[in-house]
Amino acid sequence: MHNYSLEQLISHRAPMILISGLQQYDKERAQGWVDISVDSPFYSQALGGVPSYIGIEYMAQTIAAFAGANALDNNQEVKIGFLLGSRKYQTTQSVFCLDTRLEVLVEQLYQEPSGLSVFECQIKQNDQIIAQAKVNTFQPDDVSAIIEE
Repeated sequence: MHNYSLEQLISHRAPMILISGLQQYDKERAQGWVDISVDSPFYSQALGGVPSYIGIEYMAQTIAAFAGANALDNNQEVKIGFLLGSRKYQTTQSVFCLDTRLEVLVEQLYQEPSGLSVFECQIKQNDQIIAQAKVNTFQPDDVSAIIEE
């Protein structure tokens, strides 16, 4: 495992990089983390944290970091991917509270040659699952052809 910066792994740039880092990864799974602070994008002082529906984007950006790290490990360029949707996003809380660290776990369940993938995702806090979903992504070989359509 290499220690890449998030800017090397995902196409987002500040202030839209929502995850704090990629802790570990292999060819099937990854673990990232998010530190919730007053500087976190989407932080709400009124809520005292980040709305938990942002968790789906934490999952998606961890998937992007997973894909980017594996691409760089194989001497390939990092490609843009698309979040197609999620199934059964469930969370046990409405807010990810200030001064907490979230672990974001993603595991690739399926990948088609076309670039379509399905991931099982979880967000944990203090070793307890607080959000989970299956996330569908698409990473085409030629992004410009998709955008032009």
